[in-house]
Amino acid sequence: MEWRRWNAALAAMALGWSVPGLAQEAQPGAAVVPPPPAMLADGVPPIPHALVADTRPYLEYRTAGFVGWNPVDRAMLITTRFGNVAQLHRVAAPGSARRQITFEEEPIFSGTWSPDGTILLLEKDAGGNEVAQIYALDSGRLTMLTDGKSRHALGPWSDDGHFVAYGSNQRTGVYNDIYIMDPRDPKSAQLVLSTDSGGWAAIDFAPNGRDLLVFNYISATDSQLHIINVETKAIRQVTRDATPVAYGNLQFAPDGRLWVSSDKDSDVQRLGVLDIETGLFTPMIDGGRWDISSFDIARDGKTIAYVVNEAGFSRLYLYDIATGAKRAVPGLPAGEIGSGLKFAPWGELGFTVYSNQSAGDAFSLDIATLKVTRWTESETGGLDPADNVQPELVEIKSFDGEPISGLLYRPDPRRHPGKRPLIMSIHGGPEGQATAGFLGRNNYLINELGIALFYPNVRGSTGFGKRFVALDNGPFRREDSVKDIGAFLDRLGKYPTLDAKRFGVTGGSYGGYMCYASAIRYGRRFNAANCIVAISNFVTFLEKTEEYRRDLRRVEYGDERNPTLRAKLEEISPLTQVDRLKLPLLVVTGANDPRVPASEADQIIDAVRSRGGTAWHLLARNEGHGFRRKENADFLFWTTLAFWQKHLLGTQPGAAD
Repeated sequence: MEWRRWNAALAAMALGWSVPGLAQEAQPGAAVVPPPPAMLADGVPPIPHALVADTRPYLEYRTAGFVGWNPVDRAMLITTRFGNVAQLHRVAAPGSARRQITFEEEPIFSGTWSPDGTILLLEKDAGGNEVAQIYALDSGRLTMLTDGKSRHALGPWSDDGHFVAYGSNQRTGVYNDIYIMDPRDPKSAQLVLSTDSGGWAAIDFAPNGRDLLVFNYISATDSQLHIINVETKAIRQVTRDATPVAYGNLQFAPDGRLWVSSDKDSDVQRLGVLDIETGLFTPMIDGGRWDISSFDIARDGKTIAYVVNEAGFSRLYLYDIATGAKRAVPGLPAGEIGSGLKFAPWGELGFTVYSNQSAGDAFSLDIATLKVTRWTESETGGLDPADNVQPELVEIKSFDGEPISGLLYRPDPRRHPGKRPLIMSIHGGPEGQATAGFLGRNNYLINELGIALFYPNVRGSTGFGKRFVALDNGPFRREDSVKDIGAFLDRLGKYPTLDAKRFGVTGGSYGGYMCYASAIRYGRRFNAANCIVAISNFVTFLEKTEEYRRDLRRVEYGDERNPTLRAKLEEISPLTQVDRLKLPLLVVTGANDPRVPASEADQIIDAVRSRGGTAWHLLARNEGHGFRRKENADFLFWTTLAFWQKHLLGTQPGAAD
């Protein structure tokens, strides 16, 4: 799902650390690091250049994400970064060179080949504004297939390759309608469904090439499925559930049956067959108390590969459709398997594994022998990723007895004895999840400075069942998730290896709201707060987030147009409690953010500073909901190091040794 990519990006932004004695404010005449051209550093002291050399190896890592297969030459399509932003690359065989095939100023994260391998389509936006256009790639050049001004979302190809489906707000400028197009002739685009909400998406064509499955996302726990006849434009609703049901991944098998992951009649996502005539769901595979997070069906219709999400750790399995036999896939790095599993036409399975001890890389699986082959081995700045620590699962009971958990990365006590500082990094969403992926530059904090990192999964997180994900819904239960942070503080503060006097908090997007709220409620237990693309006032956020998102977010947070809900939303917003916000802040913003507008940062910075408080501010004019450009991410990292040195490590009792 889309939130996984955004949460991964925000988690990568959310932490930054210093070498004691290096990240002090620059002395007169000392070399300093200038901000990138599009970065405004407001209230930020000069950043000493000494940080650059010391942190360099940890900044020069890259990851490779599996995107798909070329059906003609059997090459793997991946996304990785060799310059400032991620681009598409071709890998001819395992271990061979990553040959770059897109060369854009903006990042390219995905692409999809036509079934015959003659056309490669991709999406690209501008400056993080999420107004994506659809392009065809040929010989390094992109040809725009859409109007250049509306928002688009690339969908599936028909099996015969005649059409591709996509979403667009071209008609209204707001809502996602569904179109089909022969990309060889962009003028062939046809509107097949007009909608009046922002949650619609094209999912998959049936094997007959006529029926298109579309999905209407209402909330994290409620979605509806429809079938469009693209010839007649007739639409019929497939699911009519009496109570909300979430449908996750969906795919037609070659025999025409629709396989879906769903929490229908269950607390977790199970995998089964949905009758498109009756809407009856028959579960076939379950992951016990865990969600099935992704799956793909082999082209011969005999095998399903699926992933079970066990508290943030992924397990890969194969399912024989004829016999019901299941096989676990051994030999994978312990971590997270990306959502983009895909079988090649010849039966090989491609996927990505993110692990803190093997970066993020593309793999394939021979389903007959269970042999796992690593196609890429991404660089980690010359550092051995095997030296990185793996997370441990922390499970506790919250203030009301609700079980909650998180992932704790503790420094090696042989290198870093004694009580260690800790930073708590809160994911966004709120329907996100902290998973056991690759920490990238944040391994510097653990390995070199002996700083512990903790990633909580508070109530409202996905991956723990639909009851749990709904526990924070609406304004009257919103602060229960903040109280979960207090429960984690109680437990972590008692760890003999952690120094409860040196705790910091960070988070992005909704996690940025949690960052502010935790700094307010637990201001005496945290030293400083780094809040990124963060909601500061729920009312102004709901009024100013992009229009197509407003109703989707009102389901989660509450409708600010209702006077009772509006009053409660105002009451719990950090901006209205700013008098209690005493901690130093580092606030990070993308000027083009369509989700959390930059005004959310401006208003809380003004309020904090007008009361004599400290608020550093980084604003990137060429970014949106998270920093995607290496030059911006690097400067953010160095700024964050200086911030923590000054406000967490350097001037507080018991500064880092």
